Amino acid sequence: MKQGNIHFCGVGGQGILLASELTAHALLAAGFDAKKSEVHGMAQRGGSVEAHLRFSTSKVY
Repeated sequence: MKQGNIHFCGVGGQGILLASELTAHALLAAGFDAKKSEVHGMAQRGGSVEAHLRFSTSKVY
């Protein structure tokens, strides 16, 4: 079983959420199951933004 976690972090306006979304879609296309969660304090340029991505060849809960 292949599995992993990816943590994206940065500030608003750097494309953190887009990067996590594109990575999740690529993993799904490659046959992985993926779950993503986002944390964004101030949803504007300059606020902290985090995204967590967990993936595996088996079901992710």
